[in-house]
Amino acid sequence: MNTSSLFSQAVLNWFDEHGRHDLPWQKNKTPYRVWVSEIMLQQTQVTTVIPYYQKFMKSFPTVKALAAAPIDEVLHHWTGLGYYARARNLHKCAQMVMSEHKGRFPKDIDQLIALPGIGRSTAGAIGSISMGLASSILDGNVKRVLARFHAIEGWPGAKKVMDDMWLVAERYTPTERTGDYTQAMMDLGATLCSRSKPKCEICPLVAQCEAYELGRVKDFPFSKPKKDKPVKSTRMIIIEHEGEILLRQQPSTGLWGGLWIFPQQDLLDDVLTHPQLQNCQVKSVQPSDAFRHTFSHYHLDIHPVRVTVKKKIDQIGEASILWYNLKQPASVGLAAPVKKLLEAL
Repeated sequence: MNTSSLFSQAVLNWFDEHGRHDLPWQKNKTPYRVWVSEIMLQQTQVTTVIPYYQKFMKSFPTVKALAAAPIDEVLHHWTGLGYYARARNLHKCAQMVMSEHKGRFPKDIDQLIALPGIGRSTAGAIGSISMGLASSILDGNVKRVLARFHAIEGWPGAKKVMDDMWLVAERYTPTERTGDYTQAMMDLGATLCSRSKPKCEICPLVAQCEAYELGRVKDFPFSKPKKDKPVKSTRMIIIEHEGEILLRQQPSTGLWGGLWIFPQQDLLDDVLTHPQLQNCQVKSVQPSDAFRHTFSHYHLDIHPVRVTVKKKIDQIGEASILWYNLKQPASVGLAAPVKKLLEAL
């Protein structure tokens, strides 16, 4: 048995005895169910994903149901998971599968990659787990396992390093039981070869792991070169009228695309000069403590101000607006800080 076969066999033997076999998406492994789970699991822990996945599948049991659903309803089910472009791409992808592939996911990796929101690794996971294709993956967990096993220098996000890691991933991917191997590698990275507390002593690959032999397990994979995140500030104006809160919908692209947020304002401006308050007959203004919301590229310091008014407004320029009833909340997608502030109310 060659080195590649020994590697994959060791991983599969470990998976058969110690791997996770009862996750919701491991039952009835259709391309649709695997696809939704893979998108949800991007940069999100399994324990966080499970309740979202179960609720999502109950509401959208098929790709047809998802494609037909309003985007607001899809975003509502995604509220709290973050990285909302994933949900928008999920919706677009479902519609494309219906319109261009007759409701079936193509059994071809290149065609899968051509769909919105599906990259090379996600396509490999869908293909191997639900279609039996001998396709490789290289998600965060697998990168960590391979980077440590071969002590691969450099940040995996760099093209040269990434290309080298794909070659390694493809070399180890078996032609049989590829779906189990894919799940096994993800499990190995998540449960044993974890980022901060790796359990090397019970890892099936420890005898050949170069990082372990060098005593440098935690050095791999290399971290992304750090840049200081800039800090921005905004005032969120919580306009309240008799238990209802004014929200406006963001454009479909850009920050919080398609989600519902509070009207915002520069901190240097007077709250009462905000256009949305001009015809509302303000009763009271109550500032709250600021808090920080962090995006991948910057920090946003949010300064909430609660303003109670005597009169509702019906329009904010061309934007869609909603008077959100706190006792009977609408099923819409909310930006994370908006959800936090509404829950506080």
